[in-house]
Amino acid sequence: MNVKSLKDLIDICEKTGETLHKVIMDWEMLDTGYSNDYIIEKTSKLLSVMEEEYASKKGKEFKTLIGLTGSNGKKMLEYLPKAYVGENVFKAATIAVTMSESNASMGRIVACPTAGSSGVMPGVLLTLEESGIERDKLVLALIVAGGIGKIISMRASLSGAEAGCQAEIGSATAMAAGGAVYAMGGSPQAVSHAAALSLKSLMGLVCDPVGGFVEVPCVKRNAAGATLALLFADIAMAGVESVIPFDEVVDAMMAVGRSMPEALRETGKGGIAISPTARRIMKNLKDKLSIPEDN
Repeated sequence: MNVKSLKDLIDICEKTGETLHKVIMDWEMLDTGYSNDYIIEKTSKLLSVMEEEYASKKGKEFKTLIGLTGSNGKKMLEYLPKAYVGENVFKAATIAVTMSESNASMGRIVACPTAGSSGVMPGVLLTLEESGIERDKLVLALIVAGGIGKIISMRASLSGAEAGCQAEIGSATAMAAGGAVYAMGGSPQAVSHAAALSLKSLMGLVCDPVGGFVEVPCVKRNAAGATLALLFADIAMAGVESVIPFDEVVDAMMAVGRSMPEALRETGKGGIAISPTARRIMKNLKDKLSIPEDN
């Protein structure tokens, strides 16, 4: 199976009548030797980790490495009944922030596709689960999301250091949007459109963590990714299509990433990482830890 694009996977679905998740599992089997049953079992365990970790961390505060986050998920959960944007959207954002704060405090996460973007997928999947979508469908949706991520990794990058935060939060959002459409019963074409629309919306997003730590702005960007994924899943389910095909969007994302200066690719030397407040925070931290100023 010579797969180089999401279009290749969808073409196989159309020619064979197979479902998208089955085509992706067969592709993975040919690449790795893993059986379909093994893939489903392992994917179900990944979903279990998301479910268990959110259940254990819901409404809690976290002690993170440099203390720039840790209480936002708790605040958002308390505000949830008042959320103007609606329960599902704000719930997805709340779960995403909680899981991302857990990551910043060295909690257990599923890198989907990276640790820095690990809140997006559970934000979407667990919201869908709480809304009544069967767990079995969510497992298959996570397989489809994994296939989307694999295409991105082949054609471009999932690394913020290589292509900016668009490659991390952007990719996670595309994966989650496509997976959400699949869980909702959308067609493979709708999956592709949701992934393309969401990735385009985050094109050019820089990676500028304060001090190089995955706290600010990373945690709150997970909230943005989860909410955008649900938004574009609904937009695609409404029949809206991306004018630019997903695979071309991925290629464009990588071209944008290559054009980014090093300062905007996870070095902590550009963007908000060099704002006056960020500089003051890092100076205070270095003073507290007695770290020489040139380090």
